[in-house]
Amino acid sequence: MTSDPAPAPASPPAQPSLTLEATLPAGQAAALWRHPALAGLRRPRTVPEEWLWLDSAEGRLAEAGLALRASLRGPRDLYPLMPPEGPSAPGLSAGAPHPLPAEAVPDALEGAILLPRASYAGRTGRGSLGGIALRFRQGRLRAATATAPEAPFCGVTFSGPAPAVLDLVEALAETLPLLPAGASLDEQAFALARGGPARPRRRGAPDLGAVETVEAALPLAIGHLAEAILAQAPLCRPDLGPEGVHQSRVAARRLRSCLKTFRPLLDGPELRALDTALRDFARALGDAREMDVFLRGLASDLSRAVGQDRRWARLLRVAEGRRLDAYARLRTMLEDAPFRRMMWQATRLALLPPWRDAAPARPLRPEARHLLHRRRRKMIRRARHIDTLSDTELHELRLEAKRLRYTAELFAPLWPGKAARRFLKRLSELQEALGLSNDSVTARHLIAGLAEGGGASAWAGGLAEGWALAAARDSRAAALEAWRRFERQDTFWQGG
Repeated sequence: MTSDPAPAPASPPAQPSLTLEATLPAGQAAALWRHPALAGLRRPRTVPEEWLWLDSAEGRLAEAGLALRASLRGPRDLYPLMPPEGPSAPGLSAGAPHPLPAEAVPDALEGAILLPRASYAGRTGRGSLGGIALRFRQGRLRAATATAPEAPFCGVTFSGPAPAVLDLVEALAETLPLLPAGASLDEQAFALARGGPARPRRRGAPDLGAVETVEAALPLAIGHLAEAILAQAPLCRPDLGPEGVHQSRVAARRLRSCLKTFRPLLDGPELRALDTALRDFARALGDAREMDVFLRGLASDLSRAVGQDRRWARLLRVAEGRRLDAYARLRTMLEDAPFRRMMWQATRLALLPPWRDAAPARPLRPEARHLLHRRRRKMIRRARHIDTLSDTELHELRLEAKRLRYTAELFAPLWPGKAARRFLKRLSELQEALGLSNDSVTARHLIAGLAEGGGASAWAGGLAEGWALAAARDSRAAALEAWRRFERQDTFWQGG
């Protein structure tokens, strides 16, 4: 009697392949090749490369999302300036170049004279390690203008099996300032030509409208919001104004809210670690943001009323010093390993979520409906006696409104239409009104600290606190009216 042959062992699932782009400060190139994670890789021999970016005088190619590279010794290639819509992650390559067929050029460009917009000159080298292909590039970008601004560039592209690539970049980033690329080389060149920052690859809330399952929704949201943080980080400087800090903080809060929203459905140590890192990052942003809001809001209004007064001017100088200190601490954090670790953690979760092979996948819309209903019910319960809430209780209501808004923005694309837009408009008005009230309360505590330990006079502190109290009273009335309008607003997620 013969026995059936033993079944052949199942072959492991094929690992997805990916291409990640990372950047380094130019002075760190030598340290890259000495890193223990690259032991066994000979430093690649580099060759020179040089090209121009061409476009019409009106920038029609850039408007079409394309960059035309004209090599001095080779063909012209088109590159995408931005990654395609859909799932993404920090550092994920925007796309491969392709030859320039006639049909690829926008019709609007026909007959236009192509002019240089920017140029690049540098060296590039290639190598491989354990199945991972590396391409190193270092050089300088120049804008084709009379003043010819320029900027250094140093980047490494990693291609290979996704787990191995992510393991390698995370190991390198522990001791090297290696970050996912926030913009393609082409977009950086066009930004230099425009005289402004590179455009963010992702902004606002993620669009889950085409996503059908819970398991696919969370990685898309993580990748989108992590890219938004990465794009704003270079703009978190006191000389560039408050927008970089504000947008970074909004993206970090959205991502934390997203992780908490999905926690009843998807949880694990990797998600918890990312949430902890985001919490610390948001706190560092909060110190700088508070000083920005105070100086551009209440302090600016009061300065117009007070005029030239030495006591008030002294308080403003103390406040500006605190603002610069907060930005310096934030800059240190952005340049340190925890921030890099957070960005690569988010990249891994967006590309290789631990639940990617889980089955069966759960439909997103029923779960989203339940989560939205629960969030709204919690906020309604907290606002039950809104007319008599204390400042602390009103602050808690503001937090609930913020959580509901982030959740509603996340899931609104699943129910597109006027109902969702109206709901978000009313909720946004309520959150803004509650925020103005909270800003006044926060300003009172901040002013007390400036007057007591900052060297500002008690007179200036008392004046500012009285102004803040009056502002809080006015903003409370506006918050009550905004609540009444929101309370009458129908939800958008009941049907369909």
